[in-house]
Amino acid sequence: MAAAEPERPAGAATARRLARGCWSAFWDYETPKVIVVKNRRLGVVYRAVQLLILLYFVWYVFIVQKSYQDRETGPESSVITKVKGITASEHKVWDVEEYVKPPEGGSVFSIITRIEVTPSQTLGACPESDRVADATCDSDEDCAAGHLDMLGNGVRTGRCVPYYRGASKTCEVSGWCPVEDGASVSQFLGKMAPNFTVLIKNSIHYPKFQFSKGNIETRADGYLKRCTFDEVSHLYCPIFKLGFIVERAGENFTELARTGGVIGVIINWDCDLDLSASNCNPKYSFRRLDPKHVPASSGYNFRFAKYYKINGSTTRTLIKAYGIRIDVIVHGQAGKFSLIPTVINLATALTSIGVGSFLCDWILLTFMNKNKVYSHKKFDKMVDASEWGAGPGPCASEPPQDSRLADPRGLARL
Repeated sequence: MAAAEPERPAGAATARRLARGCWSAFWDYETPKVIVVKNRRLGVVYRAVQLLILLYFVWYVFIVQKSYQDRETGPESSVITKVKGITASEHKVWDVEEYVKPPEGGSVFSIITRIEVTPSQTLGACPESDRVADATCDSDEDCAAGHLDMLGNGVRTGRCVPYYRGASKTCEVSGWCPVEDGASVSQFLGKMAPNFTVLIKNSIHYPKFQFSKGNIETRADGYLKRCTFDEVSHLYCPIFKLGFIVERAGENFTELARTGGVIGVIINWDCDLDLSASNCNPKYSFRRLDPKHVPASSGYNFRFAKYYKINGSTTRTLIKAYGIRIDVIVHGQAGKFSLIPTVINLATALTSIGVGSFLCDWILLTFMNKNKVYSHKKFDKMVDASEWGAGPGPCASEPPQDSRLADPRGLARL
């Protein structure tokens, strides 16, 4: 009679079950459980949310924002300007060399339209301007010798002298005399200024895409000598009349020429480099940049002087110039298809569609009449392993089937 085989220890069998459970957990694929809820209103909400998210990504993200493109903002840019025209004041004819400051032709320049001239100033002693604070006086005691007012025109000598006009008196100063307010003469240069022409030559470069372009049409037939800018017919003729620039900025030319102001010429280069280079065109806009309605700082003016010798004595003509300052501002962005932003935005779109499920789950678990039934079906409550003797550890075998909670009525009535 054959000998009976020895029984294997119960602990070895348990260890084998745990090992199989661990390997099974490592290699098995897990997928979420899908529950179909037969509720028409909830289904409409779910599909509507999905549709809105899909429309947002398709229309706004991909079509409007072109988020499938790699982008570069702020092109490298160069600006060269040139002004042409002559005008006349009450006393003389002015050409470009006199009314354009600075003359180098950069992106910021001023066109003088009105001047206040103080001629023949020499170093000496004369009455201070009555516009300077505490400059008026009744006697010498009111004027402290050696006092220097940073907003004045010189160092006080200690004398109280009659002003240039009227019966008032001001403190005498040592400096360039006569002071500006005492003998200035105003001249208006803006009569013919609206017909001045301004050439704005602009070239841009996007280094990331190695793309360059300029705003002047390459023609050798003297095209620039006979054209002026037009958005439709002469887009690549960047020659603007000064009156056109001021008008497009929404300003009155006569008023602006008398008080001065700053006008911005904005050139925008937004280029879709997935298309041909001919579709990358400059767009011009114009607006006033300085605070027009602030009395303390409205307008634009600056001073400069012309020096010369008379009988061996240094003399100068002081000019306070009011003018229209032009600031040429270039900006833009270029985009071209790239796989990386396309994949990122597609993944974001697919992930965002799941917001519909989250919203509908929240409605089911919070507001529906039978939310407890749905909760029982959606969430399985697991019994602790020690309570049913499967042994400790994360690799325990499956609990008995009867440990799962039953559905009281089913989801068919949701």
